[in-house]
Amino acid sequence: MDTVGLFRTGPLLIFSIFVCVITGSPLATSAINCAEDSNKHVGPVDEGYTGEVEVFTGIAPGSNVKLVPYIFNSHLKFLELRFTLGESSATVHTKKPLDADLLADVDSTLYYSVMCDGPVKYNNSRTVKITDINDHSPVFEQKTYTTDVSEIEDVDSEVVQVTAKDGDSTTANNLVTYTYAPTSEDFSLLESGAFILKRRLNYNLVQKYNFLVTARDNRGLNDTATVTINVVDFDNLNPFFSYNVYQAFIQENQVGHFQTIEPAAIKAEDGDKGIMIPLTYSISAVSPDKYRSNFNIDSSSGVVSVTTALDREEMDVRVIDVSIKATQTDDILKTAAALVTVSVEDVNDNLPEFDKPNYSVTLLENSPVDAVLFKPVVTDLDEGGFVGTLRIVPDSAPFSVGADGTVRVKNSTVLDRETTERFTFQIEAREANPPHTNVTVQVSVTLLDENDNSPVFTSNTYEGKVYANQTEGMSLVQVKAEDLDADKNGQIKYSIEFGNDDGYFTIDENSGIIALAKTIPLEENVLLEFPLFITARDGGKISRSSSARVNVRAPGDSKPQFLQRLYRGTVEEEQEPGVVILTVNFLALSAEHPPTLTVVTESEKFTISNSGEFSTKVKLDYDEAPHNYTVTISISDGSRSDSAVVEVQVTDVNDNGPVFTSSSVTKSVPEDAELGSNVTVVPATDKDSSFNKEIRYSLRGGEGRFSVDAVSGMVSVAASLDRETKAEYELLVVAEDQGRPVRSASASLLIQVTDINDHIPKFSESEYQAEVLETESAGSILLSVSASDPDEGANGRVTYSVFQQSPSSDTPVFELDSSSGTLRLLQPLDYSQVKEYRLVVQASDGGTPSLVGNGSVVLKVKDVNNNPPEFSKERYDVTVSENLAGGSSILSLEVTDRDEGGFSDGYFVYNNDTFDINNQGVVSLRKDVTLDRETKDSYILQVVAVDQLVDGLSSTAQLNISVLDYNDNAPQFPIIPDPLQVPEGDYSEKNPGEIRMIVPTDADLGPNGEVTLFLTSPHPLFRFREDGMLLAVGPLDRESKETYELVVKASDNGSPQRENITTIRVSLVDVNDNRPEFSSSSFASSVLLKDAEEGKLLLTLSASDRDQGNNSLVRYSFSEGSSPYLALNSETGALTLTSDLAAVTEDTTLVLKAMATDQGRPPLNSTADVVVNLRVASLSEGVAFLSSSYNFSLLENQPAGGEVGRVSAASGSPIYDVIYSLKTHTDLFSVDASGAILSRTQLDREERDWYILDVEAVDTRSPPTSAIAMVRVEVEDVNEAPQFSSEVYKASVFSIAPYKTPVVYVKATDPDLGEGAQLVYSLTEDSQFFAVDPSSGLLFVVSAQSLSGLNTVGLKASDPRGLSATTRVEVEVRGGASSGDIVVISINQPANTVEKKVPELEKSLGAALGFTVNILEVWSSNGGTSRASVRTLISFISEDGGKLVPSEEVTQKLQSEAAAVRAELVKVFGEGLHFEVEIEPEGPASSQPAIIALGVLLALSMLGLIVAVALIFRSKRSQKHEQDSDKESFDMERNAEGYMNKTLSGAEVSEQTREQEKAAEDGGTDGDSVRFKANAQWKNEERDGEESRTTL
Repeated sequence: MDTVGLFRTGPLLIFSIFVCVITGSPLATSAINCAEDSNKHVGPVDEGYTGEVEVFTGIAPGSNVKLVPYIFNSHLKFLELRFTLGESSATVHTKKPLDADLLADVDSTLYYSVMCDGPVKYNNSRTVKITDINDHSPVFEQKTYTTDVSEIEDVDSEVVQVTAKDGDSTTANNLVTYTYAPTSEDFSLLESGAFILKRRLNYNLVQKYNFLVTARDNRGLNDTATVTINVVDFDNLNPFFSYNVYQAFIQENQVGHFQTIEPAAIKAEDGDKGIMIPLTYSISAVSPDKYRSNFNIDSSSGVVSVTTALDREEMDVRVIDVSIKATQTDDILKTAAALVTVSVEDVNDNLPEFDKPNYSVTLLENSPVDAVLFKPVVTDLDEGGFVGTLRIVPDSAPFSVGADGTVRVKNSTVLDRETTERFTFQIEAREANPPHTNVTVQVSVTLLDENDNSPVFTSNTYEGKVYANQTEGMSLVQVKAEDLDADKNGQIKYSIEFGNDDGYFTIDENSGIIALAKTIPLEENVLLEFPLFITARDGGKISRSSSARVNVRAPGDSKPQFLQRLYRGTVEEEQEPGVVILTVNFLALSAEHPPTLTVVTESEKFTISNSGEFSTKVKLDYDEAPHNYTVTISISDGSRSDSAVVEVQVTDVNDNGPVFTSSSVTKSVPEDAELGSNVTVVPATDKDSSFNKEIRYSLRGGEGRFSVDAVSGMVSVAASLDRETKAEYELLVVAEDQGRPVRSASASLLIQVTDINDHIPKFSESEYQAEVLETESAGSILLSVSASDPDEGANGRVTYSVFQQSPSSDTPVFELDSSSGTLRLLQPLDYSQVKEYRLVVQASDGGTPSLVGNGSVVLKVKDVNNNPPEFSKERYDVTVSENLAGGSSILSLEVTDRDEGGFSDGYFVYNNDTFDINNQGVVSLRKDVTLDRETKDSYILQVVAVDQLVDGLSSTAQLNISVLDYNDNAPQFPIIPDPLQVPEGDYSEKNPGEIRMIVPTDADLGPNGEVTLFLTSPHPLFRFREDGMLLAVGPLDRESKETYELVVKASDNGSPQRENITTIRVSLVDVNDNRPEFSSSSFASSVLLKDAEEGKLLLTLSASDRDQGNNSLVRYSFSEGSSPYLALNSETGALTLTSDLAAVTEDTTLVLKAMATDQGRPPLNSTADVVVNLRVASLSEGVAFLSSSYNFSLLENQPAGGEVGRVSAASGSPIYDVIYSLKTHTDLFSVDASGAILSRTQLDREERDWYILDVEAVDTRSPPTSAIAMVRVEVEDVNEAPQFSSEVYKASVFSIAPYKTPVVYVKATDPDLGEGAQLVYSLTEDSQFFAVDPSSGLLFVVSAQSLSGLNTVGLKASDPRGLSATTRVEVEVRGGASSGDIVVISINQPANTVEKKVPELEKSLGAALGFTVNILEVWSSNGGTSRASVRTLISFISEDGGKLVPSEEVTQKLQSEAAAVRAELVKVFGEGLHFEVEIEPEGPASSQPAIIALGVLLALSMLGLIVAVALIFRSKRSQKHEQDSDKESFDMERNAEGYMNKTLSGAEVSEQTREQEKAAEDGGTDGDSVRFKANAQWKNEERDGEESRTTL
């Protein structure tokens, strides 16, 4: 709000109040005196009077009187004489209001005279006393005062003088007083209008003061003027930096400006902001100093830069401190300093480094996945070391590297030394940070051999022959096997396992040569065969073997002969010589004379080999030679022979192709030819006979419109034809014979389609439309129609005509040209009679019969505009709210037009920037305009409606829009002084204190402009009265709080309600309500007499008063006691000696009472004791502990409040007390007034065993002295019992669980230090069923065969000092399980992969089977097969509702639900998963055929030998089992968590089963008969052998 403007209007308003018109009786009535001069006083009268002043009577008839000046000519401007000659009276009347102020120089007296205008002129002189009234406001000599004041201007000097004058004439009305707003502590305004400087100005705080000065007279009339005081800066301040400390960041190796400076860019400026002397920047120091040359600062801008790059890796510090200085250019002594801490940020400028230039490691082949090779170390000189990724290059390498650098096996299947002995790859270390540099190192992995390959024979079967010339020792055949393993693992020994029962043969174990041990008796006409089964065994520690068969044949004497008398064969003609027709079979056993086969007849055409292959010697011709041959063949060994017959049939070959009579044929066919109608025949012939000359026809092309008879070659119509779509077709007729190979020929056929009149003319548009003015003249062309006919010739020529007109007329209104299709107007149109014509037009072609097409023409008669539009009202009145949204509609103007279409094409013309009118007549507020009632509350629009754009007719209406008020103005606060001042005091609701009237304003109307004032939050000390007066309603104490910030809210009563918030600062003016307070209740001092001298300061009293000003000014005096030796300064409180104390001969203590009194009204005071010791000799001063350190101890867990120990300190004087306090560990300890140290809480030695305390002793001297002692407190240990993590553990096992099957881990902890690892676990009672590992706490099974149900086992954990804790384990022993319940499956996954996924495997099998699956064992079994066929066996049992499911039922479900089982397993292991159900153990490997052949070939006489061998084999295996049983049992110490994993041969499984059944009868179990699940890992022991399986 413009307060100045409001004040300026004040005098005008008040003036208008006091200007009044006074009418009534004259001031005086006098008789004219024309006999002599006379004087008279009239009045007094108030100024401003108008009317009759004096009435003169008694004027003689015919006499004339005049109004003439009396002393002052100018006074007549106020008066006039109203007199007409002949009248007896005359009236002095005012010409203008009487004004005492204009007559102030004559004491506000009006002088005039009425003269008798006769021969002698006598004056009736009058004086009128005009009383001054206050009708003038003070007026300033100038409305604006401006002055400049230096900030070093002296206090109490006058800075500017304002002057206002009041036009009233009396002192009472023209005395002016001055006030100014806002008030300021920097200036005061005297009654004379002089502004006085009250305190030194500061340009940096305030550059300009603006005051509104009010000059007011005693009646309140006033005038205002503005005073502007500009503060002029003086160069008296040093420059300063924006911040004292800057943080700068730069990357190493970088020069130039810092990339980041916090909190802002470096900047300094002159402290005198009005002068701003230029500054020069410099670097004053760099720490460490050796980096001084690396930095530079721009002397003018202050920009610090790096001139020499820094290398972070070579720096011994990470932060460099650069001290900078800013100096004024006009005075080098005026400076400012700041510190720039430079952080050198790391740049990734160092490559990673491996700890070795290359790596060479060895690895056992077949190592499992995740087997560790080695771990390289990667370093990086950059900050944080190496941060990045490691990877193997190339990715195909069978190894992986982890994030920690550990290199492991990734793909164990390729770790086959026999395939690849050495792998070479690289490890790449790539940094994660840009520029992502990388380094590589070479790695060479050499595979060590493992005996993983069995010997492999070069052939499965070897042949050997023994002839009649046999001799002992002769070599028959050599077998050879190869083993890819190295050294002993690859060294092979050969032996004959079976088949040498008669001892005819021997074998060299090294070379594999089989020789004749003794001669074999040959038999005539008998071929003896000896199947030998040879074993090749390598030299591995666990040897591997394989077998091969050697067939040794020993033929006797025999006759060669054919096995058939007649052989038949066929051959095609024209084959090249050497075609094998057939192979004859024959028998010839003579080893000495191999048989010879010959062709006896037709030998020039045929031949036969000694192996029996019968073939041609020449080409055979079917056409020129016989079709059949009978050939005699013979066989002979030189002495004996045999013969047979071969019948040969020669078959014909297709060698002639079809031939067409004509290669090209053209035919025509009408387009309406019926389907199936013949077109033409295209014949062909073939010179071959039989099926080779049979011809079959086919068509290519024709788009399916034609077909051909395959046998006759007749071409016919297969689909409808349309010449207009396609006029001719090119076809290819193909003829093929039925020979083999097929021969063919082709001929082209062109079919031309002839036209018929089959298309009706069609108009280009289904309906033609046109608009015709009703004034259109006859003969005008209105439009043209056109029709097309795709037929040819006359069939396609079109003529036009009008077939029908609607509405009809006597004479046609329109004419259609028959050839061009042009439509013309024949008759004039009349819109009022016909508004639309519809014509049916026809297009006819020239065909026979003629075809006719119809079309439609619509002609609309167009009206001519001749009626102006009409508004529904001549004037529209509408009201809108000022908060109407931009774009909102206000009303719709209704306009009609009697012409065609009404006002649909009309528009509105108006001139207004606030509102829009669209073509539909909707009046709306423009989108970019808002209404403001306070600015404009109504609008008048002249709206013109025009019916069309061109030559339109129009009419006009008036639109009056009134804007209604909306509450869109928030209340506004008046200018409120800051702060508002109120004296402190005990105010209340009953006795409130008025602070200031605050009346907000609101520009809105009605309730929208009614304002309510209140505090935003109720305040216990302040509130507003209804009239806006701010009241103090609670006790205000300046010493407690000097200033209050009040948040005031002004809200109007509109909807929505608007409000304004401001903050008012209320400052309390001090009242003397606080006594002075001494800094100490007592003051003491001591002085040696030898040091005494006059004026020596003994002590200084100090008291403070919380009040302000004089209320806080303290004076000191003694209220009790006195001494001639002491003098007290009343202002400073200094107590001094008045003499050298020569008269004092002994120790003397002076005790006085000092008083501190303030200067308030009334004054307040307080007292303190003063003690002065006058000493003859020296006396120790100050507090001290009896010992500088103390050592105490206490037991841990001692209750809080126990005494730890006691310290003692002395003050050195009985008049001073000692106060103890604890400086450290105050949360754990405390000290009382006697020096006793107490514990606040229980202490735990295991958390901390020593505490160092600082105890301070302070005396009551002034000033006090203090001392500190160190106290060591040791927490002594108390042995505490171990604790188990659980009171009860629960577990379950099967009753058939073997020895050392893990049950559960129990875990106890000992809170004592160092003894947690010394706990010993044991059973609380001896048990024959369970035992516990004393160090790990693992409870395992000894024998659970005889247990069932819930069994409780007590366990104890003991510490070395004899304390212990107990717990119990509830073990549920589940019976009913036997080896017959175990099911074994195998999958093609590595065992280690399966081990890791046992929980998932159990869930997947359970989901597929619908049972609860418990996996007992996982083990690898390749059984001597190729390493590529990975095979892992898994044994498990199944439960259904807590009951064991028989293995037969589980196996059957595995087979029936094979697809579901595989699907679940794929979820765990991925695609490519296969599994098998292991049904019964097999015997030796199926890859050894010797076992099968043995049963077929050996005689019954060998049965006893086989039984004996089997018994020996079993005995050896049993002995080996007994020796290795401890090794094969579960190694509890090394594998407390794991699965057993071994492969048993079929014989072992059967034997184990029998032993288990026997053990069950004896009440015991074999630890290897059944394997149970433990927790995490597997134990692998592989044995030879395979189980038989059913593949699913």
